[in-house]
Amino acid sequence: MTPAILKAPLSRSTETTKQHDLRHADLLLCGGTVMTPNGAEHIDIACVQGRIVALGDLQPSWSAECLLDLSGLHVLPGVIDSQVHFREPGLEHKENLEAGTRGAVLGGVTAIFEMPNTHPLTLGAADLHAKLNAAQGRSWCDHAFYIGGSSLNAESLQELEQLPGCAGIKVFMGSSFGDLLADQDEVLIRILRHGRRRLAVHAEDEARLRERQHIALDSGDVRQHPVWRDVPSALMATQRIVRLAAQVNRRLHVLHVSSAEEMQFLAAHKARVTVEVTPHHLSLQAPDCYERLGTLAQMNPPVREQRHQDALWQAVRAGVVDVIGSDHAPHTLSEKSQGYPASPSGMTGVQTLLPLMLNHVHAGRLSLQRLVDLTSTGPARIFGLEGKGRIAVGFDADFSIVDLKARRRIRNDWMASVSGWSPYDGLPVVGWPIHTIVRGHCVVRDEALEGQAQGRPLRFLDVP
Repeated sequence: MTPAILKAPLSRSTETTKQHDLRHADLLLCGGTVMTPNGAEHIDIACVQGRIVALGDLQPSWSAECLLDLSGLHVLPGVIDSQVHFREPGLEHKENLEAGTRGAVLGGVTAIFEMPNTHPLTLGAADLHAKLNAAQGRSWCDHAFYIGGSSLNAESLQELEQLPGCAGIKVFMGSSFGDLLADQDEVLIRILRHGRRRLAVHAEDEARLRERQHIALDSGDVRQHPVWRDVPSALMATQRIVRLAAQVNRRLHVLHVSSAEEMQFLAAHKARVTVEVTPHHLSLQAPDCYERLGTLAQMNPPVREQRHQDALWQAVRAGVVDVIGSDHAPHTLSEKSQGYPASPSGMTGVQTLLPLMLNHVHAGRLSLQRLVDLTSTGPARIFGLEGKGRIAVGFDADFSIVDLKARRRIRNDWMASVSGWSPYDGLPVVGWPIHTIVRGHCVVRDEALEGQAQGRPLRFLDVP
């Protein structure tokens, strides 16, 4: 359904009230089912200057510059995707900040954390400031950027992680190269000791990957990708970084966990460790995905067999998983068409995160409330985001407004990414983002982009 959108102020009969008796909002959302900390509530939301100022039965006592009638729709706190690779600077032929964030808001995402493996790498204050400057006036959603943890900057990380607009420190234990690869214990301890914010980690054991690379090179078969990058390569790195972090009492965030064995280990170490899973690890299975999609399904860590996906879903239900992140990491189709393993690992994901997860809600794999915790409340809580993650008075007016009954088909021609493709091309889904609102600005209305890019740097509670 298409909700009615009114631009005129609300009013009541002059016999019952005068216009000056009404409180006035910039934006009033009415008629929807709102996912609040209390659960699903049939309430209205008033927004002034980008903040939520009132919740309840507001139509009788409020006027508004803009009213959205959301009858039949659900209002979620703005979705936060805490792992994207938007490739700018240096790799704009496959993605950039404008296209990446445009895809984000079209998919119902209101904030993103972007990763440091760009050209040049994001290793210092100048690199961070360059990204923040590049995002100004071009980013459709709010944003923050990770700084990479490296042997080159380890002793400076405590200062770097406190810079405005920094999402924190990201460490690549494997699947990287040059100055961004941190695979030695001595380097990892130096990184862990210099800082106090939660450290995000790509945990694959680089030495084991190098030892086993012959499997990929000899076979030339992408179906061998999860054989080369096997479960022990992920588990060994995860166990190692958790042990090292415990020595210095540092909090960790383990990204894109892909195996049953890792989840079993992490479930016993949750006191200081948070866990991310991705929609593709929850939605695709080997060997089917490699047989259907070839290298389009190639990711690091790999999509694995059904038993691993079953374990990930069990971890979602058990509360072991804290966050859903897309790991949006696009490459062009021509790059992907290279013979394996010359083909690069990565796929689009930010625009399809919410449609895929809403489809899982429709299938009964998780509740809508749990999805909100994984994509809004959870990221805001574990990363200390200021004013984000829930629908409550005083919080930013960020909303992902969805139709749980809408039937759509994901198609490549819907994708905003410079790369122009999705591994889910042709997939029918139930549940779809209809409007996206960032700090009171409706940037997607009736599934179409509107207005201008007005994203701002995110604010963190533990950054001065």
